[in-house]
Amino acid sequence: QVHLVESGGGLVQPGGSLRLSCAASGSIFRINGMGWYRQAPGKQRELVATFTRGGSTDYADSVKGRFTISRDNAENTVYLQMNSLKPEDTAVYYCYADAQKTYYSGSIYYWGQGTQVTVSS
Repeated sequence: QVHLVESGGGLVQPGGSLRLSCAASGSIFRINGMGWYRQAPGKQRELVATFTRGGSTDYADSVKGRFTISRDNAENTVYLQMNSLKPEDTAVYYCYADAQKTYYSGSIYYWGQGTQVTVSS
């Protein structure tokens, strides 16, 4: 099994910053993509930032210039630095990993449990 553990959420005032972390562990042969989604109450889950299979990064338009995704490949860890936070960034943030357990197995998505980010004064 592949486990993803997120940390770093919390309550922050508008304009503030938070840094999320997500560490993948378990039976991992290769991680082909890794990143963050979020889901606000009453809304669909949406992509926030990700490392694609090609190694490039992709961001939602709403967070470009404010959020930065980074990673530590040796530790199978991905980070999300969130600056200039706005109330509309309030959501549960979910980490995902597009991973293979063996050389021969297909690559599937694994999800973390989610971490709450609340932006409010």
